[in-house]
Amino acid sequence: MSESPSQKSAQELSDRVNNRSQRPTSEAFKQFMASHWAPAEQPQHRRDEVADYAARRRREVSERFPGERLVIPAGPLKVRSNDTDYRFRPHSAFAHLTGLGVDHEPDAVLVFEPVDEGAGDDGGHHEVTLYFKPMAGRDSEEFYADSRHGEFWIGPRPGLEEFRQRLGVRTADASELEVAVTKNAGAVEIGGTRIRLLREVDLSVDALVDTSRINTGVDLEASDALDAELTEFVSELRLVKDDWEVEQLRTSVSATIAGFEDVVRALPRAVGHERGERVVEGAFFARARLEGNDLGYDTIAASGNNATILHWIRNHDRIEPGELLLLDAGVEADSLYTADLTRTLPVSGRYTPVQRKVYEAVLAAADAAFDVVRPGIRFREIHQAAVTVLAEHLQQWGLLPVSLEEALSPEGQHHRRWMPHGTSHHLGLDVHDCAQAKRDLYLDGVLEPGMVFTIEPGLYFKQEDLAVPEEYRGIGVRIEDDVLVTDDGAENLSAALPREPDAVEAWMAELQS
Repeated sequence: MSESPSQKSAQELSDRVNNRSQRPTSEAFKQFMASHWAPAEQPQHRRDEVADYAARRRREVSERFPGERLVIPAGPLKVRSNDTDYRFRPHSAFAHLTGLGVDHEPDAVLVFEPVDEGAGDDGGHHEVTLYFKPMAGRDSEEFYADSRHGEFWIGPRPGLEEFRQRLGVRTADASELEVAVTKNAGAVEIGGTRIRLLREVDLSVDALVDTSRINTGVDLEASDALDAELTEFVSELRLVKDDWEVEQLRTSVSATIAGFEDVVRALPRAVGHERGERVVEGAFFARARLEGNDLGYDTIAASGNNATILHWIRNHDRIEPGELLLLDAGVEADSLYTADLTRTLPVSGRYTPVQRKVYEAVLAAADAAFDVVRPGIRFREIHQAAVTVLAEHLQQWGLLPVSLEEALSPEGQHHRRWMPHGTSHHLGLDVHDCAQAKRDLYLDGVLEPGMVFTIEPGLYFKQEDLAVPEEYRGIGVRIEDDVLVTDDGAENLSAALPREPDAVEAWMAELQS
């Protein structure tokens, strides 16, 4: 029986993303493509400044989990559409423990291999190896044929030896990963090596570890709990920043302030534009790519009533004269540390009396929060200080339906209608850093020098909110700064960005002159 037309033209579904490819397949082409290339340079590389800091972080992890194999994936590339990927960003725990930022190594995995106590790296209990796929040679077909990994398509990337020199960590080919992860694995009670995995970062690594556990009779439910403890610990490890991390955050804040200046300069062009918020968003994004790696998170460029929508990121509306523009944005440095700042700007250059009234209340709340920050207080006290001031203003304006005392009581909380979010969150590699930390170390945690977090009170009176007089409706104000806990108080890392209403107006006038 002859083949049908559909059978003749059968093509694997997985290969159809390559339908647009018109690459020759002749042997002559392959031989020519593999020849006449200059030899790849093999320079000596200096040790990265972050290497010693990352080594100390790995040592802390090793101290916490002696005798156990720890698996920390970077994560894979993520498809954006068909055969195009998003820019790669490694998982924050991987970045923290290696010191790698930007888009270096999709599919890389950091493995802590247990050794005798004290016999490991830097006196720890593990030997740590970075596994990744090295760049294929220029004489290989992958060089020109693999659009995801080939140097011809994506450019050169560091090799095993370069990362070893720069990071001070062992490196190995990813082809060795399966054996490294699964060897001698099994239940501890029968002499096996327990594995802990940073889960849901790379599904292929999840599958590798889970298959090993199934094959060796390890209880999967119990293993999930062990994995969760690892996730929790590597998040908590970032609660206190080291000196290198603080400098990265200073860099991010500086670039972010420059981005806010760019927005103010672009604001006249945005006013009245059909998508004025996009003009603002684009001005800031250009600075993020110029001075950093990317945005730390999607920019909130919210004008008018959009400023009362806490996570407004559509940014597709007009900006009209007389409105407020709430700009919440941050630049992510090449190290992946991000700032997170907010200012609420008068579009026409000057606050109206009611806008200034609301702005000054939010500023007073922010100042009250700053005043309590010092080592030894609990993180939650920052929020309590801010919302107390906001509630006092709401009571003075006659907006609270109950007494101030009742509103502030746990049974009341009426003021939270207009300030529904928290006042602070930790900041670092993630804009909401350390999110997997235990409650008693985060919300109930005690402040220590080196912690970095935001202070960001706000008031949001929606246009449709009939619980407030009409003059307040459509006004949303947030002021957000990035704060470093010092030995005796706090440093506002973003102090160079004006906060006082008179200073904001003068700053805008100077930039637009």
